[in-house]
Formats: sequence, C-alpha cells, structure tokens
Amino acid sequence: MKALLDTSVLVPALIAGHPRHVPARSYFDRMLAGEVAVAVATHVLAETFATLTALPVSPQVTPLEAERLIRERIVANVEVVALGAADYDAVIKRVAGLVSGTVYDALHVHAAEKAGCAEFVTFNGRDFRRFPLQPPTRLVVL
Repeated sequence: MKALLDTSVLVPALIAGHPRHVPARSYFDRMLAGEVAVAVATHVLAETFATLTALPVSPQVTPLEAERLIRERIVANVEVVALGAADYDAVIKRVAGLVSGTVYDALHVHAAEKAGCAEFVTFNGRDFRRFPLQPPTRLVVL
C-alpha cells in the first residue's frame, strides 16, 4: 500500500515534543519498517521547512536542522511526487470557486492521486474533505 502524508503528519513525526507526535510517529515508523510506501508532494518539503523553523519549541529548530531532518528523514525515505505546470493548472481549475490557501491543500490531494496512493493521511480532515478524492485514494484522518 502507498500513502501520501501531508505536513500535518510529517512535522509532528519529526518533533518529539509535539502534541501529535505519538500517532504521527507511529505512521512514520510503519513507513520505515516497510509496511507502507510513503509519498509526499514536492510542496510539502517547503511547507515542512517553513513549519519546522517557526515552531514555538525549545530549543528552536534551526534552518540547518530543518534541512537535515527533511533530507535524512523524509527525502531519503519517501517518493517525492513532482508537480509540473500541467499539475498546477489542473489544481487551480479544481479549486475554482474556493479561496486563499485551499490551493495548497489541493496540491497535496493532486499529488496523492497522481502517485496512485491508496491513502491520503492527515490530521486536518476538515481541510481536505472539500476535495473529494478520486478512487482509489481515500482520506485517512489520524
């Protein structure tokens, strides 16, 4: 089985003091054990960097540490789904009628479908229910 993880799962999986660390890390450990193949959208790499370096944790995650975590823990272990101009065009058409940051959520959904993921895994179910997933991809809210 293949699953796409969004930023809301990746960040707590990487930060032990995060309130959602245990369930996120549990899913991440399943990936490391080879029980599930994991994909992420290229966009999630930038979102994860931005979120890690802005977290109100002590000690603060430095930009160099964020880069290392992303490279060693994410990129080295997952399929990174590249989205090109045609993908962005499709996503923008898909969100026509919606506003603001919904386009960023739709990029994750599109990447899950493009990669043929069985699951789209998030803590933010409300954000992603507005984009009905195309089978065989289903929404999994931790």
